[in-house]
Amino acid sequence: MAVITAGRLENGGAAVRLHNLRRTFDDLVVINRLTLDIRAGEFLAILGPSGCGKSTLLRLIARLVEPTTGTVEVTPADLKFHTAYVFQDAHLLPWRTVLENTVLPLELMGTDTAESAARARAALAEVGLAEAEVRYPAQLSGGMRMRVSLARALVTQPKLLLLDEPFAALDEITRFRLDIRLRELWLERGMTVIFVTHSITEAAFLADRAVVLTRKGGGIKMDRRLALPEIRRNELRASPEFGREMEALLAAMEEES
Repeated sequence: MAVITAGRLENGGAAVRLHNLRRTFDDLVVINRLTLDIRAGEFLAILGPSGCGKSTLLRLIARLVEPTTGTVEVTPADLKFHTAYVFQDAHLLPWRTVLENTVLPLELMGTDTAESAARARAALAEVGLAEAEVRYPAQLSGGMRMRVSLARALVTQPKLLLLDEPFAALDEITRFRLDIRLRELWLERGMTVIFVTHSITEAAFLADRAVVLTRKGGGIKMDRRLALPEIRRNELRASPEFGREMEALLAAMEEES
């Protein structure tokens, strides 16, 4: 069973410790004896091929599923309204406006209506959608819908932000823009971010640390701290240092597990 322990908050984010974690579905081993420490305020990318257990690992951290054995420790432990999850699909309610979708988590928390609206508008402004609050999801592009989903996650001021390939379906230019904005938001807020992706380029650009999972069995093949500058712009993608980090991640991804 999962164990959640209390502790001390650092750097505005939550610390996460996974110890000897194992998750099976019937006879299928998805995560096997995985141990990983994630520091408060860290930006971690989890990489691996399809079916390697990336999304399952994220759901274990979010407590959406329980481990078969092993422990999940989150510090501080009481993160009911301070953990936000962004899925690959924006999952917006089509009958609600952009503002109404963004304010939804605060409604569920019982936050005052005026305060909720103000916080939702501030979150929308952070993702560049201040003038789209009265639109409905059907009136938005794919990139705009994903920005609404991100604003909805940010509105609770999370200490732990979990993202499961949120930009995978977007065109490359939109994806690059959202990568930059997400990195900026992380620097501004100091929250812990765990980002699941199969894109080596995205992982190298976004994260300060990358973990590559094995092809089968959900073990760790590589745990690498990326030697890249804190402030990142698109020019970085053409630099030699970025190329070196991508080469290292690609080598780990290509190796047979």
